[in-house]
Amino acid sequence: MHPPTLATGNNSSHPVLFILLGIPALEKYHFWIAFPFLVMYAVAVAGNITILHIIRTDHSLHEPMYLFLAMLAVTDLVLSSSTQPKMLAILWFHAHEIEYHACLIQVFFIHTFSSVESGVLMTMALDRYVAICFPLRHSSILTTSVVIKLGAAVMVRGLVLVSPFCFMISGMPFCPNNVIPQSYCEHMAVLKLVCADTRVNRGYGLFAAFSVVGFDVIVISVSYVMILRAVLQLPSGEARFKAFGTCASHVCVILAFYIPALFTFLTHRFGHHVPQLVHIMFANFYLLVPPMLNPIIYGVGTRQIRDRVIHGCCGKDP
Repeated sequence: MHPPTLATGNNSSHPVLFILLGIPALEKYHFWIAFPFLVMYAVAVAGNITILHIIRTDHSLHEPMYLFLAMLAVTDLVLSSSTQPKMLAILWFHAHEIEYHACLIQVFFIHTFSSVESGVLMTMALDRYVAICFPLRHSSILTTSVVIKLGAAVMVRGLVLVSPFCFMISGMPFCPNNVIPQSYCEHMAVLKLVCADTRVNRGYGLFAAFSVVGFDVIVISVSYVMILRAVLQLPSGEARFKAFGTCASHVCVILAFYIPALFTFLTHRFGHHVPQLVHIMFANFYLLVPPMLNPIIYGVGTRQIRDRVIHGCCGKDP
């Protein structure tokens, strides 16, 4: 391993580059492990681009639910593309080095767009709540202007909360060790290489994470409690089934995002007895599996999108 070269200035020092190990303990299998990751990444990119194309070209889909879905697709493309090309380069070409500022940029994109994804899932829950509990007022409450403002709000929230991560780290001295034992730069993984008191950084990280996830999960939970109450009051079983069906895709997407995200977050801080390999694999899946599954879940579960995909693939109406 190359010895780290330190850049100094402003009473701080940092490595010129970091070494990303990829998946430690499985180095001899890196070449083969890359193939399923490539397939998942290709599905994520193709699926989300397809979703965006369908929504853009079909004016009947320019409704709140599909506009939020388009935001989710863009977020998934950014999340997966911020890590997977570098990870594949590590696994296939042993390109373990990442420049210091490129590492901080990766930290910024990963955490900002994780926050945005959580926010988009929250706004989608609000959309389902309004659609089911106030169906006659849905179009007047969630206008295109309101949808854009909600999307801008979750984007600004991510930028405001995550930007301090990078500024705080950039002013701190680093230890001679410049090895990150995973395949991408993540806030806590980089923070562990700092040779200084990091309690403020860790405290702010917890505050930012719980501010985002805590708020969003509360809003999602309250929305679905209200939805459940409204659905159970519907007179017919068919109407209840149809109402639940409109929420099923969203619930699956929520679970696919929050379960690995919370596992990764809690393991970094409290899971000292979790095997490193398990932690690293979950960290990789957290940024790749949801972007891959989301277009599949909505493609299968949403009739309008499913019909457009079938029509595009088969050249005939389904």
